Amino acid sequence: MRREAKFVQDSRNAQETKPTLKLCVQSLSSLISLTHSIKVFAVKWQLIRNKLEELNSGLISADASDQNPAVSGLIRAVTATVAESFDLARRCVDLSYSGKLLMQSDLDIILAKFELHVKRLNEIFSSGMLTPGQALIVSKPAIGACKDDMAFYVRDLLTRMRIADNDMKRQALVNLLEVVSEDDKYVKIVVEFRDLVGVLVGFLNIQEQVVQELSVKVISVIAEFDSYKGSLLSSGIIAPLIRVVETGTLDGQKWASRCLMRLTQNADNAWSVSAHGGVTALLKICSSEGSTAELIVPSCGALRNVAAVEEIKRFMVEEGAVSIFIKLVRSKDDIIQMNSMEFLQVIALGDEITRKMIIKGGGIQALLWILDPLTTQSNKSRETALRVIENLFFSSAGSIEMLVNCGFMELLLHYLQNVDASLQEIALKVATRLCSTSEETKKLLGDAGFMSEFMKLLDAKAFEVREMAAEALSSMVMVPKNRKRFLQEDQNIRSLLRLLEPEEGNLGYKKFLLSTLMAITGCNTGRRKIMNSDHVKNIEKLAAAEISDAKKIIRRLSTNRFRSMFSGMWHP
Repeated sequence: MRREAKFVQDSRNAQETKPTLKLCVQSLSSLISLTHSIKVFAVKWQLIRNKLEELNSGLISADASDQNPAVSGLIRAVTATVAESFDLARRCVDLSYSGKLLMQSDLDIILAKFELHVKRLNEIFSSGMLTPGQALIVSKPAIGACKDDMAFYVRDLLTRMRIADNDMKRQALVNLLEVVSEDDKYVKIVVEFRDLVGVLVGFLNIQEQVVQELSVKVISVIAEFDSYKGSLLSSGIIAPLIRVVETGTLDGQKWASRCLMRLTQNADNAWSVSAHGGVTALLKICSSEGSTAELIVPSCGALRNVAAVEEIKRFMVEEGAVSIFIKLVRSKDDIIQMNSMEFLQVIALGDEITRKMIIKGGGIQALLWILDPLTTQSNKSRETALRVIENLFFSSAGSIEMLVNCGFMELLLHYLQNVDASLQEIALKVATRLCSTSEETKKLLGDAGFMSEFMKLLDAKAFEVREMAAEALSSMVMVPKNRKRFLQEDQNIRSLLRLLEPEEGNLGYKKFLLSTLMAITGCNTGRRKIMNSDHVKNIEKLAAAEISDAKKIIRRLSTNRFRSMFSGMWHP
């Protein structure tokens, strides 16, 4: 009852007291509170409450200049509309209205009046009759505040942004950036205020650099959420972002390109970026001498995303993307190097024409430069270079020949011997893949000394490394020349047989070890060395355990002059 009596008194004050800015704000605040208790016509009252909050925060933002005729006239009009609204609100709370259609009509009239008041307030602010010099500032809600308080604060910031005073816009944007960066709930509220998203997008088109930069930073935070990207796109964000990329400050360009990278993660937006000249603008950033990693990396990311559309990828290639990014591969910045290599991989994978353009443009030499131990590249860059070389150039005999002629085998062997475990594992993966390309390549690997390195890695701690080394070795010994070289080292056979000990566990890599031994039993020298090893019984044990390859090896060892050596031990 006390609460209802207070609202009745506020209504009387609004009608009877000479309206002032202070009283007007008080009556608006009371009406806003009352609307939250209304259970009927919820949508209508939500629209009215939005306008009430906008008016309230706008008037709070004004200084005490209600002596101005235009201002005092607005205050009187707002006060009168508030008084009418109190009566409608009371009847909705009490359910004492005469009819739904009539009440809906009355609420539509009230909403239209408040919309006119908001428009008039914005005009007064734009004219300079109200200034923010002594403005009251709505305090940021405490952590854990209710959604209504958070929404009121955001609406207050929106009102300040609409005022044609750049200082107030800047401060409001600073405050907005702070809250959306701290709490995801504010991001949701911003998106729910479609007007606010529209204002932020509009700020991207103005000349005031700080306002533009702050706006694109707020938009960048919103763009991090997949569920809110649709709101940005429906507000026409693409074209303004591209304009910032083209003409904005370095900071603005950085954040705008980040936004484009996030928005183009959905390939459906690629055409919109391309249609507004975004591809050309992003390529220009990547080719500019003054561009930093902060600019190039997100621009490259956006271009990599839109390259999913074949027509856009072809346009980029025609615009010189290959030469631009080969040059960036030689950058001194590791992040630029890695992103550039990955971009080249994206546009050339499965595209023979582009792959040849990369080769012709010196792409192989640029990638091998990163692998050169005499340069000071990071291991991450070198790992990326190895992956890109594997993915782009192992499918063609001509490309492999060029790699060999440029010293790739020596570099790969160097990193296979590297003490960095991650880099060594990548080098082993690449070497294993190289083994599967052709018999000629296997011969080259054998001549370069890869088999001895594979043997060493059979004792590695990591299971994945041991298995890859065993796989590569089994592939290598299929070539007679490599098999002969392998048998020249007596310890090779002993090592393989030792690794077949039952206590080593039934690991998958044993199938590759058995495959290697199977190849070796194809000659007398190989069979004799296996028979003379102290660990030959390991094969017998595996054969007894019904391991198919082990049984096949025993059968080969049991033929002709070797059969007597197994008499009493094994009967095939």
